[in-house]
Amino acid sequence: MTLAPQPVGRRERNKQDKLDRITAAASELFAEHGVDEVTTQQIADKADIGTGTLFLYAKSKGELLLLVQNSSYVHALAVGKANAEALPAALDAVMAIVRPVVECNRIQIDNGRTYLREIVFGDPDEPYHRDAVALTVQTEEAIATVLRRDDRIAADAAATLAHIISAIMFLSMAATVNIARSVDEVVEDVRTQVAVLLPR
Repeated sequence: MTLAPQPVGRRERNKQDKLDRITAAASELFAEHGVDEVTTQQIADKADIGTGTLFLYAKSKGELLLLVQNSSYVHALAVGKANAEALPAALDAVMAIVRPVVECNRIQIDNGRTYLREIVFGDPDEPYHRDAVALTVQTEEAIATVLRRDDRIAADAAATLAHIISAIMFLSMAATVNIARSVDEVVEDVRTQVAVLLPR
C-alpha cells in the first residue's frame, strides 16, 4: 500500500516563505553593496520581518552569506558536472567542474572571499556552514569521479588528487594577489597547477 504524500502545513509554508524572503533580500543587498556594508537590520527590513525573526533563521551575517552563496554554489556545481560528462580528457573535465564554481564565487569578489573564509572559520554547528562544507565534499567527489575515468589514475589516488585540486581552487579564489584577476585568469591559474598533477 502506497501512502499519499502529506500536504505541507501552513506553519511550514510560512517558515519557507520567510526563508525565501530572507534569502532574496540578503542576496540582493549583498550583491549590491557587499556583505561588509550590509546590516542585518537592512536585511530584515527588506524581507519585511523583525530582526528577532531573522536570527531564528540565521544567527549571524556570516550565516546569511553562507545561505545565499550555497544556493549559487549548488547550481554552479550542477552545471560543472553536466559540462564534464561530455569531456573525455581528465584535465578538461576537471576544469569544466572548476570554472562555474569560480564564476559563482567571483560574481562579487569580496563576498566570494568572505564566503570562503566562513567555510574555513565558521561555526561548524550552524546548518548553512555544514551545507557549505558538504558542497566542498561534493565538489571533490565530482572531480574524483571524472579522474577515475582515466585508467592511469588509481581510484584511491583520484580521491587524493581531487582533494588537492579542491585546495588549489580554494586558494586561487581566496588569494589576495588574485583579487584583480578575471575569472579566466583565475581558472587558468588553477588549470596550470592541476596540469602538473595529472598524467600526460
